[in-house]
Amino acid sequence: DPGRVTVRRLNRAEYDNTIRDLLGVDWAPAADFPSDDIGHGFDNIGDVLSVSPVLMERYLAAAETIMAKAIALEPIKANSRHTGAQFTEPAGRIPEVRYRPVFAGSIFTKFKLNDEGEYKLRTRALLGAPDAKWTAARPDDAKAAKGKDGEPIKAALIIDGKEVQAFDVTATDGRKAPTIEHTVTLPAGEHKFEVALKSGGTATKAMLVQYIEVVGPTDSRPAPHRKWLGNVDPKAPDKAVKTREILTKFASAAYRRPATKPEVDRLVQLVQSVEAQGQKWEAGIQFAFQAVLSSPKFIFRLELDDRPDSAEPQAIDEFALASRLSYFLWSSMPDAELTALAEKKQLTGNLDAQVRRMLKDPKAEALVENFAMQWLQLRRLKTYAPDTKTYPAFDDRLRKSMLRETELFVEAIIKEDRSILDLIDADFTFLDARLARHYGIADTNGNRAGQKPTKPGGTQLFGGRYRGERGESEFYRVSLQDRSRGGILTQASVLTVTSNPTRTSPVKRGKWVLEQILGTPPPPAPPNVPELEEAKEGHPLKGTLRQRMEQHRENPACASCHAKMDPMGFAFEQFDGVGGFRTTDGGSPIDPSGVLPDGKKFAGPAELKAMLKEKKELFARALAEKLLTYATGRGVEYYDKRAIDQIVAGMSKDGFKFSTLCVEVAKSDPFRMRRGLKQSE
Repeated sequence: DPGRVTVRRLNRAEYDNTIRDLLGVDWAPAADFPSDDIGHGFDNIGDVLSVSPVLMERYLAAAETIMAKAIALEPIKANSRHTGAQFTEPAGRIPEVRYRPVFAGSIFTKFKLNDEGEYKLRTRALLGAPDAKWTAARPDDAKAAKGKDGEPIKAALIIDGKEVQAFDVTATDGRKAPTIEHTVTLPAGEHKFEVALKSGGTATKAMLVQYIEVVGPTDSRPAPHRKWLGNVDPKAPDKAVKTREILTKFASAAYRRPATKPEVDRLVQLVQSVEAQGQKWEAGIQFAFQAVLSSPKFIFRLELDDRPDSAEPQAIDEFALASRLSYFLWSSMPDAELTALAEKKQLTGNLDAQVRRMLKDPKAEALVENFAMQWLQLRRLKTYAPDTKTYPAFDDRLRKSMLRETELFVEAIIKEDRSILDLIDADFTFLDARLARHYGIADTNGNRAGQKPTKPGGTQLFGGRYRGERGESEFYRVSLQDRSRGGILTQASVLTVTSNPTRTSPVKRGKWVLEQILGTPPPPAPPNVPELEEAKEGHPLKGTLRQRMEQHRENPACASCHAKMDPMGFAFEQFDGVGGFRTTDGGSPIDPSGVLPDGKKFAGPAELKAMLKEKKELFARALAEKLLTYATGRGVEYYDKRAIDQIVAGMSKDGFKFSTLCVEVAKSDPFRMRRGLKQSE
């Protein structure tokens, strides 16, 4: 029994990512959508992803806004980025003149280009003979060099360190100096544009540069306009054919399956109705695209069934499989390769290779944010507020560093295809200066500040003084000498969200390990059991937190719940409520030792993590259940036990690698199949 998946809509992250990949832009239109409900720990569960009237209004408004930005109805003037030469780099004391003298080397500026396309790099330069103070660096000054020494200055335009055009500087009159221009195709992003003097400059003869300018892209239409409409001429005889082609391609991509002829016919009619009102062809396409983005076929992940009356379980079709796979690993729509395999009905036979390919793609970072952060319950850290009097070191910068450490760590496990057991304990992590100071780590070899290094060398990035904010957000991979910090269990992010605002909570930490790591949640607390009160003068519960908890457990009703949770929680008691290391609590030494329910003893977090790694099949099963829940959009049921057993067995044969976990989930029956009509739970 593969179970039944409720038809689910795109959640906010999936909507943004799908718009990004469909249109080639990163606009995040779902930012003002209502928050998605949570089910089974995740925000992509079909049973809870309802559509409220407010959300429906936001969908319609978003479609209109997106298309207004995506398709231009009027010509757009190409963007110009202009820097006067006196404001270029390298910076220096340059007088207020129109032209900057260059005696040797080059001057440059950097521009960030928002779109890929064809750009024009321009500059103007002439010969000049400025004095030592550069007071004569004016184009019409009587001291112009007029080709002194009879040798022109040879110069060049350089983009990102590569020479793209050489030119001679011969003009001596600024009014007659030609504009030097080079056309080049560049990707989006920041680029460095230089004007360099190659030869001919002397102490009395310089190249006088007026400006550096970049104009473009030449085709100034928005990127989605260029991507989908190309260069169609609305007056051409084949416009109707082109219109149908465009609408077919767009609807097929948006619906994640081939659009049917009736679906395209209705979209063509929308274009024609807009044109009949006297509006432009582009306005008609814009309106039809808007209709596609408002359609349930886009908003919902519909999976068509060509055998709805089948009594037996059956495989979902290749396009539905491509969609499930892409939203599982990328939280977005299928790419061209997945779609092509689905069209050829070859995706099922290539699942293993496709999963491994997709995990190497940068879009797989969605697994970190949308799966790992929810599995580890770390999204709540963004709004968590520890008591500032108890933990004055905690601030928003430390909060962001905590989250980023875990994100980079999990990302490394995925990208390097490491064993999932490294999530429990590893010999590395990622730190910036702020978090390294919080942990007391001095360098990238993990040596502690103020102590004799246990291992020489390492990049000295964190020791010594901290100079303001510069470099504080730059993260470095750090080798850990003290294994008590390795793995997610002892990262500050997890330790903070499993604490109370004013103190640690062994109960929350132990419960978190049982639920998220071992998949064996403790029984619910009996009703009417009071919370552990804070220690106060004259209070009957005194001493360290461990001592007060032991007194609390003397109540038989409390002991039944705490027997499993407390030992694991106390293992991390040397880490305070925001993950900082300590050795005492209330003036008394902290005892991080404990005994597990099976009788095994440990002396601290390092030994406990080693014991947890030995429970590899238990952890693998717990993680497999979480990932299968996330991948299918429904909770794991009793009839999924066989599929979970197969996933764990497949992992154990391959060293519990993360990629194998994903492959086994993708090949499982709950992921690839649908329940038969006559089957019941």
